[in-house]
Amino acid sequence: MACSAIKTAVIGYGFSAQTFHIPFITSLKEFELTAISTSKQQLQEDWPLIQHFDSAEALITSSDAELVIITAPNDVHFQLAKAALKNGKHVIIEKPFVTKVEDGEVLIALAKEKGLMLSIYHNRRWDGDFLTVKKMIDEQRFGELKHFESHFDRFRPVVRERWKEQAADGGGILFDLGSHLLDQSITLFGLPDAITADCRVTRKGSNNVDYFHLLLHYSTHLVVLHGDMISASENKRFTIKGTGGCYEKLGIDPQEQYLVSGVMPVNEDWSAESPSQYGNFYDEQGCTPVPTVKGCYQEYYHQVAKAIRQGATCPVKAEDALLNIKLIELALESSRLGKKIQLKDTV
Repeated sequence: MACSAIKTAVIGYGFSAQTFHIPFITSLKEFELTAISTSKQQLQEDWPLIQHFDSAEALITSSDAELVIITAPNDVHFQLAKAALKNGKHVIIEKPFVTKVEDGEVLIALAKEKGLMLSIYHNRRWDGDFLTVKKMIDEQRFGELKHFESHFDRFRPVVRERWKEQAADGGGILFDLGSHLLDQSITLFGLPDAITADCRVTRKGSNNVDYFHLLLHYSTHLVVLHGDMISASENKRFTIKGTGGCYEKLGIDPQEQYLVSGVMPVNEDWSAESPSQYGNFYDEQGCTPVPTVKGCYQEYYHQVAKAIRQGATCPVKAEDALLNIKLIELALESSRLGKKIQLKDTV
């Protein structure tokens, strides 16, 4: 017997909701979009047949949604998720999970108490380039891995009037872009032995971290994670070196670009890269293009449905996402102190 569609509500109607969540909720048969909360008048025109709420609190207490997706600013993730869980809703929180470790611990305990799914939308685990790198590592293409470098750079030299750049709590690119890179690194390698970080405010008028350079120290290799807002050249996405060769990949996974342009994720080819976007592997034999595995953000939602309806494993556990927040806190501390911080007894 087929399971009924999961009634789903979205808190917020900004870029994240419209780009990364609603296209999947409305195109996958496992879900039914039933409500959205926002103050934007545009909502009535875009979605006239669903429930509209002026506040997140009203949606949480009055909608019939089984699942609530929180795309509101980072500093209200905790209070909204707590309210949703208390009202018996499964919850997805747009990354980053929370802005303070202790808040994440409260939510994890509450979800367990209520028997509800609590997941964080770390969609970049399903980037095509990341899946390609994971596959190459699993196949031991690099031999003994020595150096893993991952960038998420942008060119925005002028500070924008956006909460992600202005918020005092959870603002800045370490929480925004850094959480993606940290999550991918932990997914591949687990927690490092130590962390060294340089986190800075570099742009005129900026009041949040807009440059980070993190070193994650492992016993066999070094991981370098970098992000800034003053890189006008193409993003140097991955540089991975080992005794078996080196892989270099430029650009950013195209799924976001496709979704922004109106492409719907309705078939497995929607996210494919062109050969001109492929990365290259270098070894003693020369240079070999590596076809990029097709990205699949929809897979996150397929797994969410199975977790809710069948009790399967949650695709991104809150416990795992909390490790990112712990590393962000340690990175900020390392930068403030100007020294390496050992993770033993801290995580």
